Amino acid sequence: MDQSTTQPIAGPTALSDDPLTDILRRGARTLLAQAIEAEVVAYLDGRADLRDEAGRRQVIRNGYLPERTIHTGVGPVEVRQPRVRDRRPPGQREAYTSAILPPYLRRTKSLEDLIPWLYLKGVSTGDFSDALEALLGPDAPGLSATTVTRLKAAWEAEYHTWSKRPLEGKHYVYVWADGVHFNIRLEQDRQCMLVLMGATADGKKELIAVADGYRESEQSWKELLLDCKARGLAIDPALAIGDGALGFWKAVRQVWPATRPQRCWVHKTANTLDKMPKGVQPKAKAALHAIYEAESHAEAEKAFDLFISTYQAKYPKAVECLAKDREALLAFYDFPAEHWRHIRTTNPIESTFATVRLRHGKTKGSGSRVACLTMVFKLMEAASKKWRLLNGSGRLGDVIRGVKFVDGIEVKDAA
Repeated sequence: MDQSTTQPIAGPTALSDDPLTDILRRGARTLLAQAIEAEVVAYLDGRADLRDEAGRRQVIRNGYLPERTIHTGVGPVEVRQPRVRDRRPPGQREAYTSAILPPYLRRTKSLEDLIPWLYLKGVSTGDFSDALEALLGPDAPGLSATTVTRLKAAWEAEYHTWSKRPLEGKHYVYVWADGVHFNIRLEQDRQCMLVLMGATADGKKELIAVADGYRESEQSWKELLLDCKARGLAIDPALAIGDGALGFWKAVRQVWPATRPQRCWVHKTANTLDKMPKGVQPKAKAALHAIYEAESHAEAEKAFDLFISTYQAKYPKAVECLAKDREALLAFYDFPAEHWRHIRTTNPIESTFATVRLRHGKTKGSGSRVACLTMVFKLMEAASKKWRLLNGSGRLGDVIRGVKFVDGIEVKDAA
């Protein structure tokens, strides 16, 4: 039987109780050593023509740097990095830096991401040591709860940079807006977070703005929208989707006069049913679903009238709550049917905030308004990586060009 020529790399790593983990760790060390070796060889080969007058190579290997430990998802891995010496005059020398193993790397990027993930998903700073030990083993120096304090400061800086980024050239066909309230442990007033999300011309959902507002007031929303405009967002969206916050709609009319309003059916349904007895709510809810699930605008109008005639006498406040926003509730029928499920509600924001509320509940509220704002930004940034394209993304170009849609179907030119 042939014997393998690849020898295991010696190192002080203690064996764990899990044989599979030990195998993976040894394999990781071998692969890492091979990758680093190949990187150095390629670097030296690329400078093989650099020679002195005697024909000797000027860029050569020069032993190894001191061994160091990299903390990875399979535990600590010891590595020895080759040292490179450049013998040219000082003004001509290049400093060799490994792209695989930067000088100050002590843990893999996956572990760098693990710390904010644990924090943002609800692990409090006091529980970090136990959580990290369970995931990485007891020998994980440098991965302590104090790291979170440094990370939060970095996240705050990231948020301020992101919130000032230019928006020139951006065109959001649809925008979703919502205000979400949080309790702040160190303050008496609840914090209102204003969130604006948009759908680009190619169907991608993007987070546009996250700001600290004041009770979803007209002034707070107006400041946010004007700030977006000042940073280059010059084109009015075709449709804005939001709940019943009057401040937002007043601000939209002033800043984006060409944007049509679409009221969120989830919020409207909840607000309407709240004004009815619980025993009536299941049947009334089905009647409301029949309105916005109708195949055409005309059928939706009929279902709307039926709801009003059925409940007007006994529950006038519920009927008034629904009827006052009739036109804005049915605006989606003038847009592509493929987009209806996206533009009838503010679910793109609501579903993302489920994660935010989880973290907020675990920590029993953020300690400050800045901490809450930063947390919301980082959570939504993480969630955005999983956002998918809108159904029928190709239809967004038609909306931009002003193509007319009736009951979700494009109206063809008779000519």
